[in-house]
Amino acid sequence: MNCPKIASNLEKSLLNLQNVLDGMLDSRWQNQRYHAAEELLDLQSILEDVRLSLAPQILNSGAVISLDLGLSEITFVRRKLRSIFYNLLNNAIKYTPQERRPEIRISTRESGNFMVISVADNGIGMSAMARQHIFEKFKRIKTDVEGAGVGLYLANTIVTSAGGKIEMESEEGKGSIFRIFLKLREFPA
Repeated sequence: MNCPKIASNLEKSLLNLQNVLDGMLDSRWQNQRYHAAEELLDLQSILEDVRLSLAPQILNSGAVISLDLGLSEITFVRRKLRSIFYNLLNNAIKYTPQERRPEIRISTRESGNFMVISVADNGIGMSAMARQHIFEKFKRIKTDVEGAGVGLYLANTIVTSAGGKIEMESEEGKGSIFRIFLKLREFPA
């Protein structure tokens, strides 16, 4: 048993949990001070911001992120859209075996009155049982990977509270595809 590694992973997980909880509390405090407004957003800009935040993980893993943005603008709350992308990209990198370079493909299209954002990866994938519980708070598919089990829960909460939905496909050993359906709205004049 590798006790120093376990202790290190436990410490990292506790620090991440503290950061998540601090962020949630700060977010709640900020929500009481002002209501975040929707604005017309460019996905390329949001994704670049997320890439910068994840730069160390992207560099360490050699991750390749490709874009096919058939639709690139949406009216949404900036920090919420950023949070959705951050969680999906971070998970795609974290849950790719070390011997495999993470490949993440992000594409968008219009379907009815929704923008459909697809985030596909070549990670470890999930079993049918894991897929049933993946959006529940504090649920994790692997406990030897750093995390608190709230990222997908928060992403799903953001999307559903905005009138959208998240669908996923996944196969163990072959990766996952998350499809985020966000309502298209006109930006108020």
